[in-house]
Amino acid sequence: MERVKAIGRVLLVRVAPLVLGLAVLIIVIAYLAGIFTPKIPPGESPAAMRPLAGRPTQTVRLHTKDYIIEAVGKLGAAERTFVASKLLATIRQVTVNAGEEVNQGDILVRLESDEYDARLQQAKEALAGSQALLAEAQTAFDRVAQLFRTSPGTVTQGDYDQALARSGAAEAEVRRLEQEVAEAQVLLSYAEIKAPKSGRIVKRLAEPGDTATRGQALLEIYDARSLRLEAPVPEQLAVQLALGDPLTVRIDALNEMVEGTVDEIEPQADVLSRSFLVKVALPESDRRYEGMTGRLLIPAGKQDFLCLDGDAVRRIGQLEFVDVVRDDDTLDQRLVKTGRQGEAGRVEVLSGVRAGERVVVYRPDVPPPLDESTAPPTTPQGSGGVR
Repeated sequence: MERVKAIGRVLLVRVAPLVLGLAVLIIVIAYLAGIFTPKIPPGESPAAMRPLAGRPTQTVRLHTKDYIIEAVGKLGAAERTFVASKLLATIRQVTVNAGEEVNQGDILVRLESDEYDARLQQAKEALAGSQALLAEAQTAFDRVAQLFRTSPGTVTQGDYDQALARSGAAEAEVRRLEQEVAEAQVLLSYAEIKAPKSGRIVKRLAEPGDTATRGQALLEIYDARSLRLEAPVPEQLAVQLALGDPLTVRIDALNEMVEGTVDEIEPQADVLSRSFLVKVALPESDRRYEGMTGRLLIPAGKQDFLCLDGDAVRRIGQLEFVDVVRDDDTLDQRLVKTGRQGEAGRVEVLSGVRAGERVVVYRPDVPPPLDESTAPPTTPQGSGGVR
């Protein structure tokens, strides 16, 4: 019996703290869960009525405007040229830098030409020697031909044919060497690389001392007059466009709007974006450069929208509110979502108000009362949101 009592006391000492701790933990969890906090029954509590107090108002009206879709693209040149070398030679001088305007025929690059100068000189000397041999052969043939005609027994037919052959061979050699001289002159002319057309230098790809190989691009030129905006246009709009259609283009960096014309529509849609690449030709300008971002403004029909004065919208942090006038001339604060800015300080309203409702307009020179501007929006109890 004493042994049982001893075991009971040991269990009580060891188990009692665990049970007490578990009970305390349950109570704490229940407290944090709000079990002991009085609940507010569902329903609505009357909002604090704010009077209109003679403030200026405006009626929300429904407007119709042209619906414009923006296609973002970049400026690209329709005419682009890579200036390359036709010789294997060392670059002696590059006369232009990126960004410079050049005219057709301007010298852009000079190559080392000593080897080609020597080749031309050798060809000219060989031609001079061949021309001397031709003159001698022609003189000998003329003498043999005269004797053959005047003294038939003095010169045989074989002598005449041999003199004619030597003259013809000398003349053919002269023509061959003339071609070599012309070829050497052409090769020497390649040592000065000229602009094939007028334009603007985009990239300088070589420097003096580099070795230019045949076909290696040294400079990149584009014609600034051929700049176009290249933008992917959704296929449902692209199929409605035609070559020559006028479209408005906005250049973001220059903050300018220009009128362009559809110059090309690539006849293959991109499968992933479901769009066609549309290229719009732009008027010539020295301010625009290749690679600049632009927006193609494409009319897509008409759209109804709600519009009101921008001063009617009050901003609290990132939230936007308007004060709607009730029938009893009290104010109802509404959460709204605005869209694009319109003309003359007006703004598009996407949600939160309906056409025909009146809203308060807070002019910049007449700020709202301090207690109202800082008051939180009225929220129906239990609804969990702002109307």
